[in-house]
Amino acid sequence: MQIEERVHELVEEKIADRTDLFIVRIKMHNSGLLEILMDGDNGIAIEDCVQISRHVGFHLEEEDAIDRAYRLEVSSPGIDTPLLLNRQYQKNIGRSIRIKGVEGEKREGKLIAVNDKSIVIEEVKKEKGKKATTEEAEIPLDNITETKVLISFK
Repeated sequence: MQIEERVHELVEEKIADRTDLFIVRIKMHNSGLLEILMDGDNGIAIEDCVQISRHVGFHLEEEDAIDRAYRLEVSSPGIDTPLLLNRQYQKNIGRSIRIKGVEGEKREGKLIAVNDKSIVIEEVKKEKGKKATTEEAEIPLDNITETKVLISFK
């Protein structure tokens, strides 16, 4: 069993009673960093990350699962981390996002809907000499290479 799979099992075991929390990504880097990215429908508390870290760390040591030095890091995705899961899109409905398409094109708009195959954004269209208009655009998830939430400091 790969280490990421075992860690996934351990995390799922720890959060089994917490339907609001979910795993975003588990990755064992070549540098020895074992990264667990967690999130929650209403965010995730530092204490939750601490509890997950203790649970996973304890079991990995008990099982001697990693045969080299490693560093365990449990955190929430940073503000600049792209959205990876449908559940992350769901929790960001109403926020402004920037999308990179498969052909390198970029689009921005307010995320207004999400389903299993696509997202819907509200884009502001500006034409020279005309008043800006707002249009809805449905974008298939298959056409998106990266989505980031835009942070406004207004």
